[in-house]
Amino acid sequence: MLLTSFPAGPLQANCYVLAREAGAGCVVVDPGMDALDGVRQVVTEHDLRVEAVLVTHGHFDHLWNAQDVAREFDAPVWIHPADRHLLSDPMAAISGPSAAMLRAQFGLHDPPEFVEPADVRDAVDGAVIEVDGLSLSVDHVPGHTPGTVYYRVDWDGSGVSEGTVSQVMFSGDFLFAGSIGRTDLTGGDHDQMLQSLREKVLPLRDDVVVLPGHGPQTSIGRERATNPFLAELQEG
Repeated sequence: MLLTSFPAGPLQANCYVLAREAGAGCVVVDPGMDALDGVRQVVTEHDLRVEAVLVTHGHFDHLWNAQDVAREFDAPVWIHPADRHLLSDPMAAISGPSAAMLRAQFGLHDPPEFVEPADVRDAVDGAVIEVDGLSLSVDHVPGHTPGTVYYRVDWDGSGVSEGTVSQVMFSGDFLFAGSIGRTDLTGGDHDQMLQSLREKVLPLRDDVVVLPGHGPQTSIGRERATNPFLAELQEG
């Protein structure tokens, strides 16, 4: 498999591109602020065709360029229905004062006008997304936002710095190395987050590699052993 990533935008959100091999169709996961040029570079370098844009949740640093990538490459955007409205108003998930502060901090005094992509599909729990030999499953894990999901794909190849790997998970801001997503933003729910972790993370195999929305990769086994939030759930 071919897997590459790059951090984009002022919050350095990880954008991922996954394909079966060079010259094949690919998926782009979480093209946030300033990600379009990086996607173009990866696609050109590996002769890829963008066939789907996958969004883990509706925060602006993960979907800011989703409509641009979708329009340029004529690809559908997958997002959970509970976060779909954020495609046309990414700042709606942030309080008014916080949104104003971010606009000032990032120079967004005249932010772009967002419109929903032409082809939006529902990334609901249990859905399977098929793209040119790839089969990605969707798990709904509310808590960080009502529509947070992660995507998993069976792994066959190199590209992750782990030993034996059964699957790769694109976790967005749900699960990080040593931490979990914050729940104090609009739509966040700590109890839901804990339930999602208990039901959707603890049952997974230790050799699932976790590719988060920010920071370095990790694994379910490593997080089960060292993440204080998972440790608390296992002790409870």
